[in-house]
Amino acid sequence: MKRTGTAHWTGDLKTGHGHLSTPSTILQQTQYSYKTRFEDGAGTNPEELLAASHAGCFTMAVSAILSQAGFSAESLDTVATLTLEGLDVTGIHLAIEGKVPGLDAEKFAEVVKNAEQTCIISKALKVPLTSEATLH
Repeated sequence: MKRTGTAHWTGDLKTGHGHLSTPSTILQQTQYSYKTRFEDGAGTNPEELLAASHAGCFTMAVSAILSQAGFSAESLDTVATLTLEGLDVTGIHLAIEGKVPGLDAEKFAEVVKNAEQTCIISKALKVPLTSEATLH
């Protein structure tokens, strides 16, 4: 399976702008710019999308581990907080609240730590990257 996302950009870094799209159309020419990334403006930014992706993946991983242990979550809510220092992502903090009938806090903490290490996005942040360039 392969998933794609596209980006289009026009102009220089500070005054330019662009849009992001996905085949599912959940992002369809969604605006992003320097202002939405480093200041405050309407639109999104790569770090926000990475945090949302990580929150979603991690929450599903918690659900999967719970299911394997015979539990079903009534609800799981995660906030992923990405820290950007300069031009480096220095960490992502995952805070999850769950309502899982029959599960104690110690077992939930164990499941959460397991999911933190095994969710697909957590692992992807540690993989080698490749790129290619075509200039027109």
